[in-house]
Amino acid sequence: MTPIHTETIRGNGVALTNLTPEPGHFMFGYYDRCPWNAGDQLHLALHIPQQDHLPLPGESASVGYIDRATRTFHAVAKTRAWCHQQGAMTLWHPRLKDTFLFNDYNENEKKLCARLFEINGHEIGRIDRPLYSISHNGRWGSSLDFGRIPRRGYSYADVPLSNESDRPDLDNDGIFMINLADGKETLIVPYRKFLEAHPFPYTLEKSYWYLNHIVFNCDDSRIMVLCEQVRSKSGPPGGQTNLFTMNIDGSNFCCPLPTPYWHDSERTPDRISHQLWGRTPREIIIDPNWFGDGNACVVFDESKRSMQAHRISDGFGVHAHFVFSPDGKWIACDTYPDKNNIERLGVIEVATGTVTELGRFRHISESPFDDLRCDLHPRWSHDGTIITVDSIHSGERKIYLIDVGDIVLRKQVVAGCFG
Repeated sequence: MTPIHTETIRGNGVALTNLTPEPGHFMFGYYDRCPWNAGDQLHLALHIPQQDHLPLPGESASVGYIDRATRTFHAVAKTRAWCHQQGAMTLWHPRLKDTFLFNDYNENEKKLCARLFEINGHEIGRIDRPLYSISHNGRWGSSLDFGRIPRRGYSYADVPLSNESDRPDLDNDGIFMINLADGKETLIVPYRKFLEAHPFPYTLEKSYWYLNHIVFNCDDSRIMVLCEQVRSKSGPPGGQTNLFTMNIDGSNFCCPLPTPYWHDSERTPDRISHQLWGRTPREIIIDPNWFGDGNACVVFDESKRSMQAHRISDGFGVHAHFVFSPDGKWIACDTYPDKNNIERLGVIEVATGTVTELGRFRHISESPFDDLRCDLHPRWSHDGTIITVDSIHSGERKIYLIDVGDIVLRKQVVAGCFG
């Protein structure tokens, strides 16, 4: 299919604006972060060199931003720490105007780091650990060992998996909290604490385990993280997932969502695929398929024992990335490619559970189901009127903007078909 380079296309009523019309592959990354600056005018982005293979050691991508008014990409720096699912973990610094952070590989020291750049191209700081996320107040950054992550769609080529023991360093590795003002790091939860609090610790003896997906809650008082287990770091998929939550100093540490909620058996291995903090400091949103009749949009309070989960909506009935709008009244949701390689995008009205489909995107790729795939990964603007997604329906990976202002104003919207 010939790539679409028009700036705006429309399908059956929904306008889809291509923020990156120039040739090449562009992306932002994951759904658990906001790509917009405070004024919703500049959108962070990566210009990646290819969509054909997982990144190779030394392969770099351009880091920069898109000017919404001109729809032009401004390259600011290069990074060797990027992947097709999560980019370079690029984030705006909430306390520094026109400044963003991203992960990179420090060639001189042979290790990962995070860099701070102003949009004018000046590097103003460096953190000696890569960051997964930063707090909304801009005071803290979270870090983990990306080198332990065996899925190369979520880690970096220049930091290969160790050939040493599958067992992590129990006392010197785990979750680190970084003071973004002075770069001081603190190991708040070592792996040993995960071992001691694990619901099924005996299973760790037979698996390779690692941490991933650290996210701050809405008031920056707590974080969540996944403790993942696979049969082996180089073998077939399959294992266990346990969700842990804790205060940002590591206290009040618990496992509110152990693996039986996530996985059932080889027959129905994925009962939950995604998780994120919700509207209140203890609320978590997930997409469970606990009865085998489809994935729903569900929330629960992680501080309560036993769990009491509440359904907001049936959603699309399949695995989805769910993320609340800034005012908490809407949820953006997408799907993986189906058997026809179609991804769906929609919004859910929280008060009624009603799903409004925004569009269907054809996943034009040789590998729609592995870590090269291009998930939509919907992200809200600060004012809650815009959603952006990454899509490959044109033949090239691009960043698209959908104006959902008419929906929140209760105007009629009809879904579009793209690609």
